[in-house]
Amino acid sequence: MKHTLNMMAFDLGASNGRAILGRFDGEKIVMEELHRYENDYVRLGGKLYWDCLNLYQQMKQGFHAFRRADAGELASFGVDTWGVDYGLLDRNGCLLGNPRSYRMSEDADMERVYQTVPFETLFARSGIGAMNFNTLFQLCRRRAEGDVALEQAETMLLMPDLLGYFFTGEKKSEYTIASTTMLYNPSRGDWDWETIDALGLPRRIFTEVDRAGSLRGALLPDLAQELGINRAAYAAVGCHDTASAVAAVPGTGSFAFCSSGTWSLFGVETDKPILTDAVRDANFSNEGTVQGGFRPLKNNMGLWLIQECRRDWIKAGRKYSWDEIVVEAQKAQPMRSIIDTDYGPFFAAGQMEEKIRAYCASTGQPQPETVGEVARCIYESLALQYRWSLERLEEIKGARIDSLNLVGGGIQNKLLNQMVADAIDRPVVTGPIEGAAIGNLLLQAMALGELKSLEEVRQVVRNSESVHTYEPRHTQAWEDAYARLLAYRSQMQ
Repeated sequence: MKHTLNMMAFDLGASNGRAILGRFDGEKIVMEELHRYENDYVRLGGKLYWDCLNLYQQMKQGFHAFRRADAGELASFGVDTWGVDYGLLDRNGCLLGNPRSYRMSEDADMERVYQTVPFETLFARSGIGAMNFNTLFQLCRRRAEGDVALEQAETMLLMPDLLGYFFTGEKKSEYTIASTTMLYNPSRGDWDWETIDALGLPRRIFTEVDRAGSLRGALLPDLAQELGINRAAYAAVGCHDTASAVAAVPGTGSFAFCSSGTWSLFGVETDKPILTDAVRDANFSNEGTVQGGFRPLKNNMGLWLIQECRRDWIKAGRKYSWDEIVVEAQKAQPMRSIIDTDYGPFFAAGQMEEKIRAYCASTGQPQPETVGEVARCIYESLALQYRWSLERLEEIKGARIDSLNLVGGGIQNKLLNQMVADAIDRPVVTGPIEGAAIGNLLLQAMALGELKSLEEVRQVVRNSESVHTYEPRHTQAWEDAYARLLAYRSQMQ
């Protein structure tokens, strides 16, 4: 009988979190969701925060669920989250207030920084595109505000490292999550001290950087006793959820990946960062991979658009499930209204349906009125944005990309998957759904010495998960819609 290893993945997105048990026998991994919970920002005093203590409590519930499962000893656990957001600790290691949410960022935060360090310089040093929510801009905003917490801080930990610290007491920053900050220099393999000093940020808050697939302490003794489990090892995984998800992509040949969720992160893997003017001008970022390489990728607005619409529909008493929204979209007229999903105002929370209508009015299109019309507008527009991103990736790579691998929760929307295949005129391979979670778990197995390479990780994914291929049904209507999108992008710039 094969030895089975129990590992726990905490996979936290900007809309919900999961505690997932993985049972690994050396060849296959079987996953079981033990606990799921909502995650949303909290608006207070004109600022948006993450309820960090609730996230901690929910993670403890995940451990309690493991104990109740009576599965035996827990070998390890790991945490992955969305990028850029962070918490600050004082000299005693105590949290200085709830972490701010990136959703409160503004373009003015970028412009203020550019007066000291131009974007071209920042990109050359960090390889990260211009996005107003980058950690760099968030920290500089706090400095400009004279924020007391920043003045008192001794340590900055990005969200997955912060949550890991709560359970282990270990203060380190994992490479893939550090690479999202615009404060890490991939060419030098260290924090970008030139930029940090130029902008007057305190050097003391930046910790040692370690790599995915390494052990980092263990569950604190008092917590192990409280939770009724053994002192499981803590593994640094691909702490950026996209890094863990991409590690689980079972693709072969010339493929691009897209991690489909609140954001659609669309890219390829490379050994070295690509810091050309073309990459910079297309606003791509070079984020880190679990193997220490890079992911030239585009942060596209993803299912955030429909998530925000659904929040407003629920507040208005129209409680549509996700499946019901897809059914309504299928009934709506195709290609009626197209939007640039990365249009600036769509980034901010609230009144998304009204913003979409305003965009359509400004571009001379029919305004979507019904739930189905709004949803179809979003889904078709996302598919067309994927085509734009794929074309930019081919220019960067200098070669044709033959297929697209979609991973993450967004692949449960089969209508959108087919639209993507139709829009890009290439096969779309979907799976696994819990890409970040399975990547998280298998990077733990690597840290424990059970797996030796990323290829071994991906082979376990192939052994364990089924995938589905959507063949393209490209038509002239998609070509015409894409031409419209390009025209609207030029018009609304």
